[in-house]
Amino acid sequence: MEIELARTAGFCFGVKRAVDTVYEQVEQHREDKIYTYGPIIHNEEVTKDLAKKGVEVIDSEKELDAVDKGVIIIRSHGVARDIYKKIQEKGLTCVDATCPFVKKIHRIVEEESKKGAFIVIIGNSEHPEVEGIKGWAGKQVIVVQTAEDARQFQLKDAEQRVCVVSQTTFNYNKFKDLVEIISKKGYDIIVLNTICNATKERQEEACEIAKRVDAMVVIGDKRSSNTQKLFEICKNECLNTYYIQTLDDLDMNQLRSVETVGITAGASTPNNIIEEVQNNVRINF
Repeated sequence: MEIELARTAGFCFGVKRAVDTVYEQVEQHREDKIYTYGPIIHNEEVTKDLAKKGVEVIDSEKELDAVDKGVIIIRSHGVARDIYKKIQEKGLTCVDATCPFVKKIHRIVEEESKKGAFIVIIGNSEHPEVEGIKGWAGKQVIVVQTAEDARQFQLKDAEQRVCVVSQTTFNYNKFKDLVEIISKKGYDIIVLNTICNATKERQEEACEIAKRVDAMVVIGDKRSSNTQKLFEICKNECLNTYYIQTLDDLDMNQLRSVETVGITAGASTPNNIIEEVQNNVRINF
């Protein structure tokens, strides 16, 4: 059997930076309680390991209210401006591990909102990154995820400027399609493609591999937005595409009749999990 591992599989820059930050803070603050605002990344294996080291996850502002002291680490997805304000008001130590590419979107929507623009965020409204971006965009903001959302978008003031940004992990082709629908409405529009280059490259490489293999394995947490999109892209090109979190989820019998297997992984998937899957597929066939 021939195995093709995607060059772009695994931790992206922002995720690696965030995870490394938590482990560094654990070492530096042995006497202090360490919290992350939300899971540092969408990967159960990583969050379980951090929990063993005493790191706790805060899932809401209400839980943040109950924290009296300690270190709060902002995860790679970023948070709304009000969260920073609350952490500061409570006198807690804040360590910001927001991905720099997400930070850039925060600055864009804040500045454009101050100029009077209506902000359109293309992405998943329930994703923490998008929730964080909304928290920097003022009151005139909407999240567009589907073609129907884009068709229904309408401004009360047709002369108002529109600023379109994207969730960093959104599907690039879907982003272009949604922008096209919005652009046809004739508004004064500025479109900023804020999809991370690493995401675009990962999606394009996965698509090309899926086209030429008999089976495709996509590794990543079920909550990971970018992994879900990888799976969708691969499934469109290769019917035998399997979404797994760890080696335990992979049914080897599904691969016994194939000659070529492609492997890719989301941005929140540690290298050791990718290597374990790759090695076991190679050994068993």
